[in-house]
Amino acid sequence: MKRSIRYRITLIFMALMAAMLFSIWAVNNWWLEGYYTSQKLKVLEDAYTTLDAIVMEKLADGKNIIQVLAEEADKEWKNWNQNLAGDLQDDIPRSRDNGTRIPRESDESEKNEKPLAEADENPLLHAMREYGEKNNITVVLIDSTTGQAVSLVAREEAWLVRKVQSYILDQRPDQTEVLAAHKNYTVEKNYDPRSKSTYMECWGFLSDNSTMFIMQMPLASIHESVMLSNRFTARVGIAVLVLGGIMTFFVTKQVTNPLMRLASLSARMSHLDFDASYEGHAEDEIGVLGRSMNTLSDKLKEAIGELQEANAQLQKDIEEKIQIDEMRKEFIANVSHELKTPIALIQGYAEGLTEGMCEDAESRSYYCEVIMDEAAKMNKMVRQLLTLTALEFGNDAPVFSQFDVSELIHDLVNASRILFQQKEAKVELDVESPLLVRADEFKIEEVLSNYLNNAMNHLEGDQVIRIRTERMAESESQGDQVKICVYNSGNPIPEEDIENLWTKFYKVDKARTRAYGGSGIGLSIVKAVMDAHSQSCGVENAADGVEFWFTLATTS
Repeated sequence: MKRSIRYRITLIFMALMAAMLFSIWAVNNWWLEGYYTSQKLKVLEDAYTTLDAIVMEKLADGKNIIQVLAEEADKEWKNWNQNLAGDLQDDIPRSRDNGTRIPRESDESEKNEKPLAEADENPLLHAMREYGEKNNITVVLIDSTTGQAVSLVAREEAWLVRKVQSYILDQRPDQTEVLAAHKNYTVEKNYDPRSKSTYMECWGFLSDNSTMFIMQMPLASIHESVMLSNRFTARVGIAVLVLGGIMTFFVTKQVTNPLMRLASLSARMSHLDFDASYEGHAEDEIGVLGRSMNTLSDKLKEAIGELQEANAQLQKDIEEKIQIDEMRKEFIANVSHELKTPIALIQGYAEGLTEGMCEDAESRSYYCEVIMDEAAKMNKMVRQLLTLTALEFGNDAPVFSQFDVSELIHDLVNASRILFQQKEAKVELDVESPLLVRADEFKIEEVLSNYLNNAMNHLEGDQVIRIRTERMAESESQGDQVKICVYNSGNPIPEEDIENLWTKFYKVDKARTRAYGGSGIGLSIVKAVMDAHSQSCGVENAADGVEFWFTLATTS
């Protein structure tokens, strides 16, 4: 079959996989380098903030940066010497000309993996060493008054000192790219012709305005990383695409074969061969459909047998059947339209859970919430249909009692207060109290709930919901009555749609969107309840909104 579902599912799967592979390639190719650079920029800015805070705290005593580092170095060497054996004392590295002993990278290999000092004792040296080891940042601090410079990497110190001095004199290479410019410092991306590599450099003054600094961080070859990532993704993706397509083609056979058997069964039934039956035992939708077709086959067989026995009854039954079929078609069409979307969503998300498309708990929770939400919508519509059917066939007659309808209105408003707050609705009440009526309290509560939900779903403009009561003139047929109105600000209802609002499944929205989750049954229930009470209901376009109303018989 050229248009088999099996082929279509396979093609859809492969198309989705190809789209995902292209998306991954595009993200890596266009955004990975920028993301990498932005993360490195944040590291340099954080390093500046940390070092600046430590230096400003240390310089509060009037010392310069060289003296501070010398004191911290002395503390560090004392702690180091205390932890070493006596025979290692002669291996202490030579001091610098100014007497400051700064441990170099080569010194680290000579230690017995013991900490030189706690971070709170030597915060500046600890911070410089931590950023150097963890983030590969070379830090050089320069006292602008004396010209002395210190760093933890001696081989790059002189070069970096000359670079920052040239930067401050605005002598920078043409290939400089400024990434961030702050008050006291600048972050740039520069190309180093010596190593033919790109570096991210942060240079300027600390907040004391006398300490120059430069921090240099090498940037990895991100272009090469992107190429390798795309190449690996392409190879793996093509393999997954091919294997997934083959697996999908064979797995869908489990779905298409039962459908083909049902198609053959329906073809035999179409030729009045009612001995054909579905023999599967599956509990899924196909199994339900097969058993439904068996039931339909039995019913049709029995009906045709009865019709053959009585020709006189045949015509009557045919006419009744035509009428019932029309009603059933309309009913099934409406119900199918309302159910197909939630069923499709439930099936799709359930298949996603089954196939392991969501590996993290958050995605699984989201899939389950969608399934439960759509199931709740279907359950609500089924309950509404059962209620409406019971009312229309007189199986749920109202139980009349006397109660205060104003109290019922206040209770409903209080119960819905959270929903009103979510909709930012302004609720206004103009209700006579007490207001005793004679009706079925539970059914009137359902009518008011439908009106309030309808008002919240179509609330626009000033966001006003107004509930009011109005005494009606006494009539010979109805006696004393009260008119209860629920108004909401919003768009008016087209006049041609007002009469059809009480029809099952009718929606003013011709596109039958699911924005409010309504099924078009609520107002039909209102109409059925009012007919059972022998009362009236209706709707009118009011100023800047719509007002629904219904009447009740009063007892006072």
